[in-house]
Amino acid sequence: MAFTASDVIPLTQARATLSDLVEQVKAGAEKIITKNGESYVAIIDSQRLDYYHQLERERIHLLLIDDAGKGLDDIASGKVKDALNTLSALKRRRAAKAQA
Repeated sequence: MAFTASDVIPLTQARATLSDLVEQVKAGAEKIITKNGESYVAIIDSQRLDYYHQLERERIHLLLIDDAGKGLDDIASGKVKDALNTLSALKRRRAAKAQA
């Protein structure tokens, strides 16, 4: 969504016009509140926020599925290490560093 100049509001003005801003947001606008000339917070509709959170969860799930697929590809191509041997090697390295 593109922002216009009227969607960027100083904090002092937002305090004075919060009820009006909330009504505009409920009607579909998104507002950026600034403090000392810098972006500070945004006001968005709670349903839109829920939607953004849902999109983020879906993105995380897709990344996990992609990582699992890569892991399965590694197994299929033989790019694997024995977990017990690898953990033992890591412990030996840590112990050697601690003694040094």
